[in-house]
Amino acid sequence: MERVYITKAENAGNLTISLTFSDNTTRVVDIGDFIRRHPHPQYNKYLDPRKFSRFTIDSGNVVWGKNWDLIFPIEQLYAGTIV
Repeated sequence: MERVYITKAENAGNLTISLTFSDNTTRVVDIGDFIRRHPHPQYNKYLDPRKFSRFTIDSGNVVWGKNWDLIFPIEQLYAGTIV
């Protein structure tokens, strides 16, 4: 199977992100839910909508922070659920 990666990421509001993958699959994923379930100072700052919206796509992954403070497995993002 070909490696799937993120080609497009958009802020969908309310700490959710709309993702398009290399096979044209799209998912909307609630990142805020993960942060609230796993509180940590490194993650909590992304509950601020302004900081949340500063994500980038790097090497096919969506990441937050210059040192990849927050990153999720592609398989979970593709499934639409982060555990």
